Amino acid sequence: MKELVSFEHVTKIYNRKFKALNDVSFKIGEGMFGLLGANGAGKTTLMKSLVTLNNPEKGRIIVDGYDTQKQGLEVRNIVGYLPQDFSIYPNLTAYEFLDYIAQINKINNSKVRKNKIEEVLEGVNLWQVKDKKVGGFSGGMKRRLGIAQAILKDPKILIVDEPTAGLDPEERIRFRMLLTEFSQNKCVILSTHIVEDIASSCETIGFLNKGTLMYFGSPVDFIEKVRGKVKEFCISDRKEMLYLKNTYEIISERRTSNGTFIRVIGDNLLNEVRGTLVEPNLEDAYMYYVKYDECREENIKHA
Repeated sequence: MKELVSFEHVTKIYNRKFKALNDVSFKIGEGMFGLLGANGAGKTTLMKSLVTLNNPEKGRIIVDGYDTQKQGLEVRNIVGYLPQDFSIYPNLTAYEFLDYIAQINKINNSKVRKNKIEEVLEGVNLWQVKDKKVGGFSGGMKRRLGIAQAILKDPKILIVDEPTAGLDPEERIRFRMLLTEFSQNKCVILSTHIVEDIASSCETIGFLNKGTLMYFGSPVDFIEKVRGKVKEFCISDRKEMLYLKNTYEIISERRTSNGTFIRVIGDNLLNEVRGTLVEPNLEDAYMYYVKYDECREENIKHA
């Protein structure tokens, strides 16, 4: 698999003391890559560095052979970007908006531009509303328009930052399918704190926490690291609930006619005689890495 993006010891410091990124290194190629982390973990800072919107204090980022700090124009020509806060012009129609973006991207031939706009509008399922003003679009339609503008120039690398935040389940599924389809023979970087988006679409993931890359590899291996650390308890009284809350990290709670079932994670669950060990999932692993500081350093896995 061809290497398309390489982060090499990237460090970004704000206000001379806050390390938004701390010596981040990994490499990715074609397909869907998921960058997972809580809000404030450093994901957006890393993505902005990749698209040349800011420069790291240390390290470098290589995009298809180009250095982001020395060859920014070349990088921007091959990268499409959908930021978390995507701005639109509400009084323009979808077609007019994309026509404007296409001209900014120097697609100057009117026939080529027309064909490309029609192609991307069909691809994101917005052709039927091409003549409607985008100010009246739903959240999901606006995000799909955002993808359309990002892929107009047919980039080798597509970066989407928190693309499904605020979308309903149907729109989220549609959006993930759109990204997966585009990732054929290209690189798509999906940056999100929504575990479900990563679990259903990415073959490789990275996990950022407080600016540090804590994991890089497959979702399967990420999950495997919390095997034996997830249990489910059926509780019947408040005292047991308080014990679990004070002792472990609670992942979920569901009430049934047979009682209340609590799913927890922790390091010493094998010593807990109560409860039933359950098969871990990506959400369990994510919560474990976020909450349990003492285990992080030994679990770091770089490319």
